[in-house]
Amino acid sequence: MSVLQILWFILIGVLFSGFFFLDGFDYGVGMAVKTLAHNDEERGQVIQTIGPVWDGNEVWLITAGGAMFASFPYWYASLFSGYYLILLLILVGLIIRGVSFEFRAQSSQLNKRIWDNALALGSFIAPFFLGVMFVSMIKGMPIDAKGNMSASFFDYFNWFSVVGGIALTLLTYLHGLNYIVLRTKGVICDRARNYAQALYWVLYAGEVVFALLLLFQTDFIKVHPILTLICLVLIVAFSVAGHVSVFSNHQGYAFTFSGLTLISLVALIFCGLFPRLMISSISSNFDLMIKTASSSNYTLTVMTIATFIFVPIVLAYTIWSYWIFRKRIEMPAVGEGY
Repeated sequence: MSVLQILWFILIGVLFSGFFFLDGFDYGVGMAVKTLAHNDEERGQVIQTIGPVWDGNEVWLITAGGAMFASFPYWYASLFSGYYLILLLILVGLIIRGVSFEFRAQSSQLNKRIWDNALALGSFIAPFFLGVMFVSMIKGMPIDAKGNMSASFFDYFNWFSVVGGIALTLLTYLHGLNYIVLRTKGVICDRARNYAQALYWVLYAGEVVFALLLLFQTDFIKVHPILTLICLVLIVAFSVAGHVSVFSNHQGYAFTFSGLTLISLVALIFCGLFPRLMISSISSNFDLMIKTASSSNYTLTVMTIATFIFVPIVLAYTIWSYWIFRKRIEMPAVGEGY
């Protein structure tokens, strides 16, 4: 296993971390349109918080998939073919979510409710099925010697994967609430803070259940005991720190800690997988390994050079765009398009 192979495994983890940190609060805000806002004005105020940035945040998922295709084509092939229907549902969620922004802006008062429902539904579908996919993957799927997956319904949907899907959805919802508190003023800001204070207690229960299932349903604690425990401790620690920040009204810290909780979850998955890419429930001999599933050294070298040139530019643009739209959204300031 070469340094470049390990580097690209880490880089893909970083890309998924960036996706969940940024697009995670997008999903939370989308769900909050129906669960937090009480009228059309409040819904418009909530949507306005992500109006300028939501589409840019989704680029991280596309980039992660593209990087996986280029650096680990066998991983990409097994994952995308084996999880075809799950990924199709995620794509449907992203589509109805994306079009809801534009159609809502052009709709009558009655039709706006339809697109509000579509936005909330799409924002729920994406994180739930992403959680199901990643958690079922680390549990192990029936992958044969050729890397082909022949899975049944209960391989995809079991207690562990469903709990993982619910936990990820709740995490993104809390992340979205913290973002709303950070970006708004008035009643909606106070209500989001109150919701977050209460939901963190539910999150703790979910994290305990998830940790127990992880210990009994995966080999993470056997393969990487120290790294697994560190990641689990970080998930809980960041959750507690976020909860304390919500109570103390340190809004920036609350948002940062909920994002770090999501990043720690991604780190847990990637640390537990290493040096594997996918785990076979048939035989450990059929596990997809980093060493044998990557592109050539030349391809990885070219990609590395391109990455170190273009990623800083993308990051600079992302930071600049958030800085431009940093002003808090007040009820009278809601744009007509939303």
